[in-house]
Amino acid sequence: MVFQVSEDEGAKIRPREETTREGILRLIMERGPISATELARLAILTPAGVRRHLVALEDAGAITECEKPGQREARAGRPARYYVATDAGQNAGATSYHTMANAALDFLRENLGEAGVAEFARRRERALVARYRDVLGDTENSVERLRRLARALTQDGYAASVRDVPGTQDGPRHMIQLCQGRCPLRDVATQNNFLCAAETRAFHELLGVPVQRLATIASGSHVCTVTLHANSV
Repeated sequence: MVFQVSEDEGAKIRPREETTREGILRLIMERGPISATELARLAILTPAGVRRHLVALEDAGAITECEKPGQREARAGRPARYYVATDAGQNAGATSYHTMANAALDFLRENLGEAGVAEFARRRERALVARYRDVLGDTENSVERLRRLARALTQDGYAASVRDVPGTQDGPRHMIQLCQGRCPLRDVATQNNFLCAAETRAFHELLGVPVQRLATIASGSHVCTVTLHANSV
C-alpha cells in the first residue's frame, strides 16, 4: 500500500487512492482473461477510455493479450481481445523480499533438512487458517463463504475472485473456482512449491470440503486456481 502525508495534518498517515490505471490492472489480475468491453463496464468508463489505459499498460509490459478458452468455437469472425497480467504486472509495487526469503528457506533446508521444511509448511498452513478463519464467520452458504475468503485474500494482495465453472451452473455437479490473479509470494513459491501445497491444505480446512488445485502462478499460469463443488461447501 502506498501512503502519503497530509500537509494539513502533519505526520498523520493515510492510504493513497487507487488510480484508474491501477484499478484496471487490478481488474485484469482479478478477472483475466478479460475483454476491453467488460473492463469498461466494471470500471464505468467509455471503451475508448479503457483502451487508452490498456495501450499504456501494454507499452509498460504490465499486460498482454491472450486467447480466451473456447473463444474460437464461440463465434466466427474477428475474436475479441482478452487481457491478462504479465510477470511485470504481477510484481507492480512489489518489494525485493524474495531474495532474502529464498535464502532463509535454503538455509533452513541445508541445516534442518526436509523435515525442517515440512514443519515450516505446516506452520504456514496453520498461520493461513488462523488469519482467515474469523473472516468466514459461521455462515453455511457455500458461495458466501468463498466470497468472504476471496475478499480477505484480495485485501492481502492476491486479487482474488470467485467464478462458476462454465457449463456446470445448472447441474447437480455445480463447480466453483477460487482464482487468485496475483501472488505476492510468487518469486519464493517458484523455488518452494510446498508453499502452494500448504495454501491448498489451508483452503481445505477453512472451507471444510475437498479442494483441487488446478494451476499456480508460480508454475507459469496467469492465475492460481482451486476448484470445488458448490453444493458441498
